[in-house]
Amino acid sequence: MSRVSIIIPTLNEATSLGRTLRCLQALDPAAWEVIVVDGGSEDKTVEIAKAAGVPVEICDRRGRSIQMNQGAKVATGDILCFLHADTWIPDDLIAVIQQTLADEKVVAGGFIALMAGTQTTRWGISLHNYIKTYYAPLLFKPHLFVKGLRLLFGDQVIFCRRHEFWECAGFDENLPIMEDGDLCLKLVQKGKIRLVNRIVQTSDRRVAKWGSLKATRIYLYIGFLWGFGASATYLKQFYEDIR
Repeated sequence: MSRVSIIIPTLNEATSLGRTLRCLQALDPAAWEVIVVDGGSEDKTVEIAKAAGVPVEICDRRGRSIQMNQGAKVATGDILCFLHADTWIPDDLIAVIQQTLADEKVVAGGFIALMAGTQTTRWGISLHNYIKTYYAPLLFKPHLFVKGLRLLFGDQVIFCRRHEFWECAGFDENLPIMEDGDLCLKLVQKGKIRLVNRIVQTSDRRVAKWGSLKATRIYLYIGFLWGFGASATYLKQFYEDIR
């Protein structure tokens, strides 16, 4: 079976990383390797990863695209899986990924992200994010939607074959956000992108900080402006870092 490398970009993720790594320890079958790529955390993120026996790559430049590319460069698996430090996965993740990419027509995939916190499940925003996977490409790139474009975001645990990732030049390191959408636009030139009918759970910390209405407005605003061609550098001002 194909070997799956899991790459986790981190920056001050001490609150979430431990739980994510415990999920990874429960994987059956196990991942080929897990690599944490840290962008200069000032908390105990690196210590938590090392205590769990996970190798840590220190990146001298911050940025999710930069860090994920660095992880991909050192990864040795056939498949790359990009996992956020605040996203929790099912124990059969590896088998699901292998089965999905066993179809040679499928170039990449991701999961349905259920956004939740300690006391709340964000059903409305989670549903919208699910629907957006389909309506965004249908609305803005209908010719690519027909070819199999589905717009995936990082909290959906994007995975693809390593050689096809690099044939597309990986993530664009000049993009401060929307690097995942940009990768989808490149990968669909090689095959279909599939949304797997399985759930991963991701932290609602951004929605908890902003509130549901503000978060929905920001997500829609960024999504529509990006669809109409606004630069990711401009859009980043509306998407503050929250840890």
